[in-house]
Amino acid sequence: MQQLQVNLTVPVPDDYVLINRIEYEELQTHFLSGVYWTMVDLENRIGKKQVWIKENILYLQKFKKQLDVSQGGFVYYPKAKGEKWSFLASKMSQFLEDNFYTIFKG
Repeated sequence: MQQLQVNLTVPVPDDYVLINRIEYEELQTHFLSGVYWTMVDLENRIGKKQVWIKENILYLQKFKKQLDVSQGGFVYYPKAKGEKWSFLASKMSQFLEDNFYTIFKG
C-alpha cells in the first residue's frame, strides 16, 4: 500500500480557539457549577415536557433515590402545592449524560 505524507496548514480565525476535549468538558462543568435549573430550564435543556420528565425520570424509584435532595441527591422535589422544582445543573446534566440509555430504553 502506498502512503502519502502531507503537510497541511489550516487557518484558524482570531476569534476561535482550539482546545482539547478534556479542557472543553472541564469548561462545560464549570459553566454549570453553582447554577440551579427550574423545571422550565430542564424542559428546554432536554426537549421534553414536564409530564414526560416526571414519568420517565423523576418519579421512577430507580432514579428518585439517587436524585432526591432528602436522600442526598441534587433535585429538590416540591413538598407542597406551589413550591417549585430545583435542580443542581451540573449534577443533573451529568446524570442525564450518564443515564441516557437507561432513560430512553424504558
